[in-house]
Amino acid sequence: MHRALAALADAAVVLVGIALLVLTFYIFGGSLRLGDRLSQVALGLTAAALFAFYRILPVLWNRDSPGMVWTHLRLVNFDGLPPTRRQRLLRLAGVMVCYASAGFGFVWALTDQERLGWHDHISRTFPSPRL
Repeated sequence: MHRALAALADAAVVLVGIALLVLTFYIFGGSLRLGDRLSQVALGLTAAALFAFYRILPVLWNRDSPGMVWTHLRLVNFDGLPPTRRQRLLRLAGVMVCYASAGFGFVWALTDQERLGWHDHISRTFPSPRL
């Protein structure tokens, strides 16, 4: 449940960022027609870029995402230690593999004995309650 809340909080931050970007665009005289194919592609690429930027920052800073901090989770490796930057990068790559497989890597966690997804196994990390 905490993992889902952390993911929702992180998604909300990105959605608020997109909304602020679109609002700023309108305030400064831009027009965005959602029926226009070019506008849809531009908005989609912008959303993907913001999401990627948001996901890469905690990896570069070797920190937990704001959603994880808010839900009192911390990322640890299988030895119980804070993960290295390389492990965080592997985790991010694993998340991309999970998305590319139409979410199957996340669904995998429902059947896994320890409730770990592909990205957890690939990076040898998992979220744990912050003590």
